[in-house]
Amino acid sequence: MTPETVVTLLQRAMELMILLGAPVLLTALIAGLIVSIFQAATQINEATLSFIPKILACFLVLVLALPWMIETMSDYTIRLYQSIPQLIG
Repeated sequence: MTPETVVTLLQRAMELMILLGAPVLLTALIAGLIVSIFQAATQINEATLSFIPKILACFLVLVLALPWMIETMSDYTIRLYQSIPQLIG
């Protein structure tokens, strides 16, 4: 296995991690932004107020996106296992 092959495999794995993590992270970012705007508009300065909306939003996104995430990860794993003979030989 050449160093280029290893770098390519690591690059694809990192791209997959970013792709799978992005929906939840972006949801938490947007929920936090909305709660912050609400807090600024109402002058409520409670640091713990943003946790519940973030948790609920992330849970909802996970429930909706989990089938896609599992399918994407399964496809990647199957392709990786099928390419083992070419990588070795």
